[in-house]
Amino acid sequence: MGTPGFAVPSLEILISNGCTPVVVVTAPDKPRGRGQEILPTPVKSTALLHNIPLLQPESLSDPVFAEQVRAFNPDVMVVVAFRILPRSVFTIPRLGAFNLHASLLPKYRGAAPINWAIMNGEKETGVTSFLLQEKVDTGNILLSARTPIKPEDDAGFLHDRLAEIGAEIVLHTVRLLEQGKSTPRPQDDILATPAPKIFKEDCRIQWEKSAATIHNQVRGLSPYPAAFTTHNGKVVKIFRSSPLSEQSGNPGSIRQKDSRLLVSTGDSLIEIMELQQEGRKRMSSEEFLRGYSFQPGDSFGS
Repeated sequence: MGTPGFAVPSLEILISNGCTPVVVVTAPDKPRGRGQEILPTPVKSTALLHNIPLLQPESLSDPVFAEQVRAFNPDVMVVVAFRILPRSVFTIPRLGAFNLHASLLPKYRGAAPINWAIMNGEKETGVTSFLLQEKVDTGNILLSARTPIKPEDDAGFLHDRLAEIGAEIVLHTVRLLEQGKSTPRPQDDILATPAPKIFKEDCRIQWEKSAATIHNQVRGLSPYPAAFTTHNGKVVKIFRSSPLSEQSGNPGSIRQKDSRLLVSTGDSLIEIMELQQEGRKRMSSEEFLRGYSFQPGDSFGS
């Protein structure tokens, strides 16, 4: 069970290792992209390539869906980047149902663990497989794997790396369950931290914060949904930055230094490396400044 690209490596590794699912469950086709063309999910596209039966339920709580799953008599249910399943569904498999989560549980329970780990300045993260239970992301842990968060990582790079690491964990977890060798261990709720869904206000840059905090926000939200600020009433998305040690002026004030774009924060300057002004394409700051000049006294957030 899965929908976005994050789940595709897990599906592919199962297929290539003789564990082809009896059925793949994914979200219904819907309009995607700028043209709003009706397209299949990445997981559906992969399943179709391998002629795997598909279910695309509108409602996971519909008793008809539970009966459809039961008809396949699954041994194990593998859930990667999917919706919250009702108990009537995740209790069907003989050997259990497990989820792959993109954090080292119990840290970063919730919808956006990759984003929040970077935004909070973590130096390490990972993936965890755990048995499903009704309370989201709280089930007993089966396996986990760690990876450093590199200084150059943004959410996109880390997402892709965790998808590949997670695929290995999915395969190992299936093998353990198959062999009856799994040793589930409970999560310590005291150590739990939240990773809630990202909202618009989480993306708005507050220039009075430190350069390091803003830099982590930019990394943690790039390439999507992207940290943003405003200038002359237009939204400016920022995709890459670099904190500097130089002293700054008023938070948000802009310095244009040759082909470099520098902005004052609460403690020092930060260099903007890549951005996108509303109505224009994403580009490097050097490319941006060839066609746009800031005036003395200009600032972001205004």
